[in-house]
Amino acid sequence: MLDANLKTQLKSYMEMISLPVEIVACLDDSAKSRELRELLQEIELMSERITLTERNDGDERKPSFSINRSGTDIGVTFAGIPMGHEFTSLVLALLQVGGHPIKLDGAVIEQIRNLDGDYKFETYFSLSCQNCPDVVQALNVMSIINPRIQHVAIDGALYQSEVDARQIMSVPTMFLNGEVFGQGRSSVEEILAKLDTGAASRKAEELDAKDPYDVLIVGGGPAGAAAAVYAARKGIRTGVVAERFGGQVLDTMTIENFISVQETDGPKFAAALEQHVKAYDVDIMNLQQAVSLTPGKLIEVKLANGGVVKGKTVILSTGARWREINVPGEQEYRNNGVAYCPHCDGPLFKGKHVAVIGGGNSGVEAAIDLAGLVKHVTLIEFGDSLRADAVLQRKLRSMPNVSIIVSAQTTEIHGDGKKVNSLSYQDRVSGEIRNVELEGVFIQIGLVPNTEWLEGTLALSRHGEIEIDARGQTSLPGVFAAGDVTTVPYKQIIIAAGDGAKAALSAFDHLIRSSVSDEEEVVAEAVTA
Repeated sequence: MLDANLKTQLKSYMEMISLPVEIVACLDDSAKSRELRELLQEIELMSERITLTERNDGDERKPSFSINRSGTDIGVTFAGIPMGHEFTSLVLALLQVGGHPIKLDGAVIEQIRNLDGDYKFETYFSLSCQNCPDVVQALNVMSIINPRIQHVAIDGALYQSEVDARQIMSVPTMFLNGEVFGQGRSSVEEILAKLDTGAASRKAEELDAKDPYDVLIVGGGPAGAAAAVYAARKGIRTGVVAERFGGQVLDTMTIENFISVQETDGPKFAAALEQHVKAYDVDIMNLQQAVSLTPGKLIEVKLANGGVVKGKTVILSTGARWREINVPGEQEYRNNGVAYCPHCDGPLFKGKHVAVIGGGNSGVEAAIDLAGLVKHVTLIEFGDSLRADAVLQRKLRSMPNVSIIVSAQTTEIHGDGKKVNSLSYQDRVSGEIRNVELEGVFIQIGLVPNTEWLEGTLALSRHGEIEIDARGQTSLPGVFAAGDVTTVPYKQIIIAAGDGAKAALSAFDHLIRSSVSDEEEVVAEAVTA
């Protein structure tokens, strides 16, 4: 099941287990049960503190297994074989149930322990989903800290009947006590915020009490992270307000063009960004959405929870998000057939007919990936030809289960009230409205800057991007911007990081010049007096 190299790595981790762990496997005679049995037997041999028992009675999902701390009610459950992206979740569950320290802030751990109530979570994941491990690991660690929280992580591809019955068309999807709790990437803090309704007001009071920062950065993607490192290295008070640290990078599957890093994936890259920033004296205020900016000698940023943070200078690096097509049915069927991440949600459409909207690199790459999973892919492009690189187009056209429609404007996404069942488009040559029967629509038409909260405050381009000069200066003195949210062309990670560093240096220069001006004013006033 595991190759020699992986066994060696895993055995070294298993040596960190300090408390006895019991793995209870629920198996039947299926091929997947035999595969899981082999994996668990290999794990049992790696530590004398691990014991494996099997059972085939009861109504538990088969194959599934629980990892329990012997003699306690602490444990987590996997329904499926957690390989692929979820292998890390399996390793962490073994370590944490086995007594290895949990790497969470003490206040967060205490907040989890103090949750009042019983919570039964189920998370449906895909082994190819890079967002799913965050949710699985978050709920696992919460259940280890507080036994009144139970969690089962379920491989949606293996339990397709449940996915169909529960109308799940996006992963990760969380259920709490039988009802949908959330979809998409979520951290421990985000889940806690939904469970602990008083947390937002407490956090707002905490933020209000913070002293002003020399540099306040809004956004935690590559631009924001680089700005934070460069500002902190100047020895000035630096804070980062981020809706989710890592930003759009968290949704990126493969990164192969960040110079010096030959290949990595988005979540790993985002984790490395955060680790680098935390190596300096930077106050990271994660899960905080900015809603308004007020200029002044101290620039104020108001947050969604009502809190206000202040900075002598501000760097805006709020990035961008997936662009929507804004047609009837898109919002109604979002996560119920309308998707934006083919890597995450593609496996849920195995054997089905889907469409990809967008003929650029992102759209063609998505169609290629999906063609290996689904029954048929229809790629729809507004222009009269595809815009993707020639090599991608050749690969796409070589695939037998792909249809390409150009000069087509998507007009509506249809469904039965629960999930998508077709799509309408207008032939831009003939004007005819045509219909395509399908079960999923993947939208891949680029990004839109996150600047709605800044409208009327500073200068924006006609595309909503923040207008900046060569130094990253915006139309407001002391307010700088960097990354995909700005008018800088070529939205690339490496460009965003460079512009973040430049904005931090510009902000530092502004602080120096402002302090000199303030001193000159004081001297002038003294002379006049």
